[in-house]
Amino acid sequence: MKIEVWSDYVCPFCYIGKRHLEEALQQFPQRDQVDIVFKSFELDPNAPVHTDMSIQEILSKKYGTSLEQAKNMTDTMSQQAATVGLDFRFDTNIPTNTFDAHRLTKFAETKGKEAELTEMLLHAHFTLSKHIGDKETLLGFAKQAGLEENEAKAVLEGSDFSQDVRTDEEEARQIGVQGVPFFVINRKYAISGAQPSDVFLSSIQKVWEEENEASPLQPLGTEGMACDENGCDVPPSNPKGNIK
Repeated sequence: MKIEVWSDYVCPFCYIGKRHLEEALQQFPQRDQVDIVFKSFELDPNAPVHTDMSIQEILSKKYGTSLEQAKNMTDTMSQQAATVGLDFRFDTNIPTNTFDAHRLTKFAETKGKEAELTEMLLHAHFTLSKHIGDKETLLGFAKQAGLEENEAKAVLEGSDFSQDVRTDEEEARQIGVQGVPFFVINRKYAISGAQPSDVFLSSIQKVWEEENEASPLQPLGTEGMACDENGCDVPPSNPKGNIK
């Protein structure tokens, strides 16, 4: 079974959705026969690599809210993350552009290190407050993931794997991805958003049983929390608006 996951490193629901999927797979007897492939998606391709603004300041400016209201948004998101054991630290979070992070992950995929680097970069951004748009920072994580330093450095200093990222993004548009995370199972079914782990489990089991049946992508469950170019859904407990 193949599960393709379109996501971005600065998308909070992508990290939460990843945990939900992992929880589901822990309960799936055939989990060793499931191949997870991460696909590139940029929430804001025009985001600067370096900015002096905090995430709260960016949210405040984008939505016309006060800094206090923006902080309430990130606090609510942190509470959602905590339910799956994640520690989001928005007070020290560093907003950035993720194109180089996606290119580096494509390189890691050729070395069998995609899963390790993907988890490292999500954790680095949301919990460690690392600058994952900075090439030196990315190089450090490449080395931690077991990638050869000089090869990773050459990738980061050049333009290798740029087309791979663009291909993923174009494919997302072709199959109608409006926001992330977005999961496609065996090119038969689509799951949109950070669905609960039981939804993932029942969906995986359903696809497993129908593995040899050809059918177009079909939605499984209702739409879950997700992020798009306009921001991220805020849980119903926070009526203030969206978060990015």
